[in-house]
Amino acid sequence: MSDVATIAISNRLYRAEQVRELDRRAIHDGQIPGRVLMKRAGRACFEMIKRRYPQAQSITVFCGGGNNGGDGYVIAALAAQEKMTVRLIAVTDPAKLQGDAALAYQYALQESVVVEAFGEHQDITGDVLVDALLGTGLHGVVNDQFAAAISLINATSQPVVAVDIPSGLCADTGAVLGCAVKAQATATFIGQKLGLYTGFGPAHAGACEFFSLNVPEEYYSDLTPVALCLKIEDFVSQVPDRAVDSYKTQHGKTLIVGGSEGFGGAALLASEACARLGSGLTVLATAPAHVVAALVKSPEVMVRGVSDTHELKPLLKSATTVAIGPGLGQEAWGQQFLQQVLGTSMPAVFDADALNLLAKKSFVKLYREKRLNQSTNILTPHPGEAARLLDKTIAEVQSDRVAAACALAEKYSAWVVLKGAGTVIASPEQEVFLCPYGNPGMASGGMGDVLTGVLAALIAQGFETGLAVKLAVCLHSKAADQLAQQYGARGLLAGDVIATARALFNGVADEYRV
Repeated sequence: MSDVATIAISNRLYRAEQVRELDRRAIHDGQIPGRVLMKRAGRACFEMIKRRYPQAQSITVFCGGGNNGGDGYVIAALAAQEKMTVRLIAVTDPAKLQGDAALAYQYALQESVVVEAFGEHQDITGDVLVDALLGTGLHGVVNDQFAAAISLINATSQPVVAVDIPSGLCADTGAVLGCAVKAQATATFIGQKLGLYTGFGPAHAGACEFFSLNVPEEYYSDLTPVALCLKIEDFVSQVPDRAVDSYKTQHGKTLIVGGSEGFGGAALLASEACARLGSGLTVLATAPAHVVAALVKSPEVMVRGVSDTHELKPLLKSATTVAIGPGLGQEAWGQQFLQQVLGTSMPAVFDADALNLLAKKSFVKLYREKRLNQSTNILTPHPGEAARLLDKTIAEVQSDRVAAACALAEKYSAWVVLKGAGTVIASPEQEVFLCPYGNPGMASGGMGDVLTGVLAALIAQGFETGLAVKLAVCLHSKAADQLAQQYGARGLLAGDVIATARALFNGVADEYRV
C-alpha cells in the first residue's frame, strides 16, 4: 500500500467488528496468512519501540491469549534476536493457545525466550513494558486475573507500549471496562479504532501509531468508517485570502448574547475570540453592569447593555450570526433572550446556559417549533450539558460519546460538538468526526466560551456550517496544544488560546505557514 493510501486510511475510525472484517478480508480474500499478519504486527510494534526508546536494553512482554497475545510472543522473539534481555510473562497458559498465536509461541521458544507464569507479586523489570494482554475482542468487565496484571503494569514507572489497544479499553467507545492499562504509546493495526481517540482512550493509549500491515486498499473501499479523524491542515488549506478591496460588513456581523450580572467574563471571552478570528463586526449584548469593563478590555467589540427583549430585538435584526449562552444564566434575564434568539432564522451557536435552558421541556418545545428544520444550528455541550439535554447521566454519555453526539444531532437537528478528551462532532445527517487535538490544560474556565466565539466568527464570515465547525474545533484545540508544548499544560488560560488560534487560521503559525 502506498504512503498516500495509508495516510488516507489512518483518517478513518472503525469499530472492532469492522476491523475484524478487514482482518478476515486480508486473510481469506487477500490470501495473506494470519501468521504473516501477526509477524508484521509484531515487527511494526517492535520497530516502534526501538524508535521511541533507543536506549532500551531490556523488555518485559505481558501476553494473554488470542491474537493480541500472539503479537506479544512475536515481539519477544524479535527482541531476543537483537540480544535484548527479554522477560515474557504469560497470563494465559501458552499450552492453551491455538492457531496463529500458538505458532507465535513456538517462534518465541525457538529464540530461547523463557516464559514465566503470571503472579500477582512479581517484581517487574525491563526498560520497556509491552501490553499484549487483551485485544479488541474484549466483552464485559476485565476478569480478576487480567485485572491483577493490569494493576501490576500500571503500578510501575517504566514506559508501557500497548499492542493494538490498551488492555481493558473498549475499542468502540473509549470506555474503561473495569480497569485498563495506561500506556505511553500504542501501536494499532489494520484499522484505526474509534475508542483510542475519545472517552478515556487518549488518557490510556498515549501516542498512537497506525500500521496498515500492507492490507490492500481495496478492502477498505466499501466499509464505511464510524467516524473520520480530523487533520487541521486539511481545513487551513481551504481558508481563502481576503479580497484587497473587502470591507467589514462583508465579513459578517456577529451578536454574542450572554453575561448576566456577575458573569460578564464568559461573554467577553467569546466576543473577543469572535473579533480576533475575523468577524467583520462583533456586538456583545450583556448586562448593563458589564459595559464599562467590556469596553476597557476590548474597545473593538461594540458593547450594548440590555435589560429586556426590546433592547435586544434591534441587535438581532441587524446581525447575520448569533451566539448565545456564555454567562447567560438560567433566570428570567437569560430565558427571555433565548426565546428571542429561537425566533430568528439566522445561524446560531448555542452554548453553556443556553443549552441548560434547552434541556427544559418548555424550551425543547419552542426549539422544535422555531429552529428544528434549520441546518445552521450548532450546539456545543460538555458531557454534563449533553446529559441534561438527553435526560441521561454523565456516565451514560461518556460510555458512548459518539452515540450521545448523534442522538443530540438528531433530536435538535443540529451540528453537535461534544467537548472533552477526543471531541466528537456529529452532523444532522449523522456524519461523525473526531478531533485528535487537545490537552489537559484546556480543563480551565472559559475554554468553551472561546470556542463559541471562534465558531461564531467563522460562520459570520460565510464558511459552510460543517467546515466552520470542524475548522473551529481544530483551531481551538491545536492552538491549546501549541501553547502547552511551549509553556506546559498547567496555567493555560482560555484567553491565551485566542492569539494562537488566529495565527493558525491565518496560516502564519510556523507549522502551517503558507
